[in-house]
Parts: sequence; C-alpha cells; structure tokens
Amino acid sequence: MTVRRVMGIETEYGISVPGDPTANPMLLSGYVVNAYASSRGSRAARASWDYEDEMPLRDARGFEVARHLADSGQLTDEEDPTLANVVLTNGARLYVDHAHPEYSSPEVTSPRAALCWDRAGEQIMLESVRRLSSMPGTAGVNLYKNNTDGKGASYGTHENYLMRRETPFSDITRHLIPFFVARQVMCGAGRVGIGQDSTEAGFQIAQRSDFFEVEVGLETTLKRPIINTRDEPHAVAALYRRLHVIIGDANQCDVAGLLKMGTTSLVLAMIEDKFIDEDLGVRKPVATLHKVSHDPGLQHLLEMRDGRTMTAVQLLWIYFEKAERYLQSRSPGAIDEDTAEVMSLWSSVLTKLERDPMECVREIDWVAKLSLLQGYRDRDGLQWSDHRLKAIDIQWSDIRPEKGLFHRLAQRGRIDSLTGDAEVKAAITNPPEDTRAYFRGRCLEKYSAEIAAASWDSVIFDVPGQAALQRVPMLEPLRGTRQGVGDLIDRSPDASTLLRELAAANG
Repeated sequence: MTVRRVMGIETEYGISVPGDPTANPMLLSGYVVNAYASSRGSRAARASWDYEDEMPLRDARGFEVARHLADSGQLTDEEDPTLANVVLTNGARLYVDHAHPEYSSPEVTSPRAALCWDRAGEQIMLESVRRLSSMPGTAGVNLYKNNTDGKGASYGTHENYLMRRETPFSDITRHLIPFFVARQVMCGAGRVGIGQDSTEAGFQIAQRSDFFEVEVGLETTLKRPIINTRDEPHAVAALYRRLHVIIGDANQCDVAGLLKMGTTSLVLAMIEDKFIDEDLGVRKPVATLHKVSHDPGLQHLLEMRDGRTMTAVQLLWIYFEKAERYLQSRSPGAIDEDTAEVMSLWSSVLTKLERDPMECVREIDWVAKLSLLQGYRDRDGLQWSDHRLKAIDIQWSDIRPEKGLFHRLAQRGRIDSLTGDAEVKAAITNPPEDTRAYFRGRCLEKYSAEIAAASWDSVIFDVPGQAALQRVPMLEPLRGTRQGVGDLIDRSPDASTLLRELAAANG
C-alpha cells in the first residue's frame, strides 16, 4: 500500500589513476577505503565485518550451489585480510569489492532516505579522493559514479528490498522481468558505445543492459541475470527475503534515483498482494532489454507474450495504472507523502518521455547526458565513434564537483534536486533513525573501542573483563531504532552497561 519498506543501495565506483592505466585497482581501492577511515579519526576502522550469517550461495529457487562449483566472485562470505573493510557510524559498510571501492548504504525505509544516504556515500568517496591527493608521494586517484569503463568491464549499483518470504519467487520473476526491461527508460544513466566493449558507435539509454545475458540466475559478475536469485535475507529467514537487484544503473539525477527505488517498491507491493492479474510477459526479455537500451528515441516495440506490441513507455504506463488502482483499493482517499511523490513524478516523467524524451533533461540521467553530448556533436561535428565523446562520458560521472560534468550542470541549476546539502551532510556520520542501522551506527560512534565486528544483522562486542565476545543479533530490521534504543544508548556510558541493560530489557 506504500513505497515504504526496508531498502538500500550498494554502489561500486569506477577507479583510475590519471596517466597510469597499469595501476592496480584493488590496491587503489584499499587506499580509498583506508583514507576515509583514517580521516574520520578511525572510529569505525577497528570494527571488522562479521561474515558468520552470510549465505551467498543459497538460491531462492530452493537449492544451494556447492562451493567448489561457484565462481570466486560469488564467495562474498570469505574474509580477505588484504582488503580494506570498515563499518561506518552512519550504519553503512565501506569496503573493496571486486577491485572497486564500494559503499553499501544503511537500511532505510523510503526512496528519499535511500537517495540521501546514497548521496552521503558520494561525499565519503569524495573526501577519500581529496585526502589521497594531499598525501605526499601518493598518486592521485579518480573515482567515477558509473557502471562501465567503456572497455568491456562493468561494475554494479545494486538495490535491496525487504519482501515477505511467503511471496512465491515465481511471481517475482514473472512480474518483475518485464518491468525491469522497461524501467531503464526512466532510470538509465546513458552511455556512449553499443555492446559490452563499446565497439559499435552510438549512444544508449543504460550502462548495464548490454552486460546481462540470462533471465534468472545466482551470479552477479558472470552470466548476469535480470533477476538475481541470491537468497541472503540478513533478517529472519522464515519471514523475509531480501530481493537483490543488480540490473540498475548508478543514478546522479535525484528524480531518476527516486523513481528507480519508489516504482520498484510499488511493483513489489502489488506482487506481494497478488494484485497483478495480467500477463505482462515480454518475448525474449534479454534481447529486448538490449534493444530498448539501444533506442534513445523510445520507439522500439516490445513483443508481448500475449501477442500485443508496445513501447517501453507504454508498458510502464500499464504498471503505473495498476499501481494507481492498487493504491485506491488499499488506501482510498489517502496515501502517505512518499508514495504520493513517487506517483506524481512517475506520471510526469512518463508523460514527458512519451511526448519528447528531451523534456526530461532536468530529471533523467541519460537524457541530461545525451543533451550535453549532442551539444558537443553539433558544435564540433563529432561522430559517435569519436574518442572525445567517450572521454566526456567518463568525465560526466567524475565525483569531484569541479571536474564532474554532471556536478557542473547541477551547480548551474540545470538539474532538479530532491536532497538538501544539510541532510546529506548529516547522513555522512549519522544513521537512519527508523531501522536497526541506528543501533549499529550509534554503537560504532559511542563504543568503537569495544566493538570487534559488525554486520547487517549483528554487532559483536569485545568487552574488557569478559572471556568471550558478546554478539547482539539484529535479525529484525525495524528493531534497534532510535525510538527503541536511543535512550538506552544515551544513558549507557560503556558497552558493558549497554549489554547489561539490553539483557534486562529482553528478560
């Protein structure tokens, strides 16, 4: 009945050293993570990641892949002591993942909050870059909020949504695949080049689409699936599943980012409540995903399983109209502010995309990027194969405000903003107050010397005088909030007192 649910965003950043294409990205990524940890007085640096409850090989289709058959990139439950990995006071995780620095936001409960803490991640990465550039003898590192280097490598921006376990996974795949095929016209980040290695000249809507090869699967780096089946809830497994979405792009436009999270959450709500009673299946969804991305004119016709043909925008209108009826049937006359905002922006953006995609130049990443690139093409007579356009594409996503072309447009008031500087600044060090991230973040801030490790669903204390480590499980994502434990943390001067009070409160 609402866009609100537990959700979060994981963002891997592109990384390079100017003038040194042979630089080791894994080593550089470690520099980035450690630079931020040291710049914050290393409050969070001592706490390592707790891998005990990670289950990366469990598949939502009812089986578990044998470890000897898994690709090494899937074994995210194995600690690599050579890689930097810290937990932050805002409840987020900052670490090295597949040779990229990754910021995994804390759990939040609304699309706006997801935007805010994702923006905080950008500022954390920016501080790392600036700190590294000021260190004598250290090569400057550039970071990019994008999803491909234009040379055949892709890295992810993943979304996470908590769902009811009772929802059949077959329902999720049936109704989400066509939605994801079409969703990119609202949320794609735009890219110069066609194909995984960008060898074909042209511009496409999404950065990630060409890297997807199958409809459903467990992998995230090979044979990428439209629907990822990793069954790792980080919550009470009997009640919840965490839908791990790997197909989205890294958004810099707030409107596109809000729509990515908000519309997906609404579609999931309809799936959970069995409200979608129509077959919206698309024929050859992987090939269609690619073709939609390759058509910035938005005229490509999707072939539906029932024989109809329609554009991606027309398919999104069907999802919108179903969401409108769903909300009216569940909440007649009153919907919450977050849901109302998503529905309003969804309708507005679809109307503009249908009329003329360039009307979304202030709201949608790929449109804003295409407008800028077209300006260079018109001015200098450039073909899409010109290497200068690929360089502009990369510079678009540079996180430095004085260098990144997106940031320069935003500074000139040419991009619509939904997040304020003050709230993003607060989110850099403070956790959300309405999820378990509050407990994790506050404990890291107040008891850092007494915390051995943490994860999404636990905090492990190393209390002086105690023979064993003390684990506090947090399997309910909506417990451990400010309302639930704020006063308790405030009045507990040390971890020993906190643990004693928690034990008394839980009987």
